[in-house]
Amino acid sequence: MYDILLHAHSGLRWLVLATLIIAIVNSFGKTRGGVTYSKKDKQKALFALIFTHLQFVIGLVMYFMSPKVVFEAASMKSDVLRFFLVEHVGLMLVALIFITVSYSKAKKIAMDGKKFKTIMIGYLIGLILILAAIPWPFRDLGGSWF
Repeated sequence: MYDILLHAHSGLRWLVLATLIIAIVNSFGKTRGGVTYSKKDKQKALFALIFTHLQFVIGLVMYFMSPKVVFEAASMKSDVLRFFLVEHVGLMLVALIFITVSYSKAKKIAMDGKKFKTIMIGYLIGLILILAAIPWPFRDLGGSWF
């Protein structure tokens, strides 16, 4: 079961990154106003939100199953164990909060330009935090490309 979740979590990462980038790029050119916030614009932001939440739920289930997450004080002395115990889940949670709050705020804003700007800023901060929290292979934390 853990291996299935690990592969799903690793593969879904690319959908999360792609949908976030699509939502950010879509919003970037439209922040000055003059363009209406269409159903397609909302869908792009919504898909990024859905994939991010799905990724977090899978990751949360894995958090309590993973051999890399050890709930002991000695774990804080190991870079790898500390990363998965605290840093990875903490940064991902903060990124998820930024993405969720910006999507919710954008729904309530009346001006279309401000909707795009809210999505762009919140999703961009979330994307940066996610990129910092991914255990990339070059960081020697036991992560892989897939």
